[in-house]
Amino acid sequence: MRIPVILFGAFDRHNFGDLLFPHVAAALMPGRDLVFAGLVDRDLRRHGGHSVVALARLAIGSRDRPSMLIHVGGEILTCDAWQAAVMLLPPERAQQTVAYLETRPRERLEWVHAMLGTSALAPYTVSRRLYPGLLSVIYAGVGGTAIGQVAADLRAEVLANLGAADAVGVRDGHTLEQLLAAGIDARLMPDPAVMVAELFGAKIRSRARDGEVAEVLRTFAQGYVAVQFSADFGADRSLTQIAVQLDQIAALDGYGVVLFRAGAAPWHDDLARLGQVAARLRPGSARLFESIDLWDICALIASSRAYCGSSLHGRIVATAFALPRVSLRPPVATGGVSKQAAFAASWDDSGFPAEVEPRDIAQAIHAALAIPQAHLRQQARRLARLYRQRFAAICPGPT
Repeated sequence: MRIPVILFGAFDRHNFGDLLFPHVAAALMPGRDLVFAGLVDRDLRRHGGHSVVALARLAIGSRDRPSMLIHVGGEILTCDAWQAAVMLLPPERAQQTVAYLETRPRERLEWVHAMLGTSALAPYTVSRRLYPGLLSVIYAGVGGTAIGQVAADLRAEVLANLGAADAVGVRDGHTLEQLLAAGIDARLMPDPAVMVAELFGAKIRSRARDGEVAEVLRTFAQGYVAVQFSADFGADRSLTQIAVQLDQIAALDGYGVVLFRAGAAPWHDDLARLGQVAARLRPGSARLFESIDLWDICALIASSRAYCGSSLHGRIVATAFALPRVSLRPPVATGGVSKQAAFAASWDDSGFPAEVEPRDIAQAIHAALAIPQAHLRQQARRLARLYRQRFAAICPGPT
């Protein structure tokens, strides 16, 4: 009997990195009987994702149907049930729902449980106790940089689930140190998205020959910088700083600026904010990229001169395609290490610009553009090789 493999993660909502992860895992497990699972039933194939089934609906509690489960990636170790539930809402309903439930704790809890079909505090981490039919549970390059800062009961649940797993691979050294200190036998591996060029490069290059990416390439024949930032940068001061810096790039280097969304789920990116920045740049130097198709976003980044943004996976896809990249530091300090900074510290050489403030964008992009192409290619190959090796080490072959 072929053992089904459940690929589980937050790809039940629109977020660039999460949509990529199951594609990577599936490509590395050819011939397997794969099931794509999230917290809710959701069909994201129109955006390049998968048709996703709710984990709670899968018959994996019985030993008559054994299966293995792989957590395919993402910052899932610190995603609580409330955050998960809100991000699964249609964007047009999120603000009203949050406003209503924030001051009604009992209703809020009931709504979260009904929305997710589980009472778990950390719903994107799986409990072996709830699913005894699982032969193995594996975490393949997940993150949790703020695991030491979350509520004690959430942290305890996450650590218990990790402790019961068969293998735990995390994508940054900061998360690794915290888990090792808590007694979890974890290992370090790159993020799954480092594989995107090796596995899907031909598909992505082909995507750039048509549609909106092709229009961008015709508009900015001299090249462009792919720019993204989350709704966290919505304050007017941040928007002004970003616009001033991007205008410098357009004026001094002659590159266009293409602003895109790396996530359309609630609490992700805001097209209106991107438009406000584009409107502040000199005429003809910037445009909005409206597609939120996974492969269009990959093609936009892969065809650019450089990437600049707050999305970790915008940075990682640029890394995979051996491109200069700059990460924007979140404007609201959390008191800890961000996932962007943690990943850069774990895998980038010291000469690479890591996180920068909006006021330093132009300088950081110029520094990134000066890095030799051979060095960028070498790092891309190294990370892809490491991920392939470490994925194979923790994920068993066909049975």
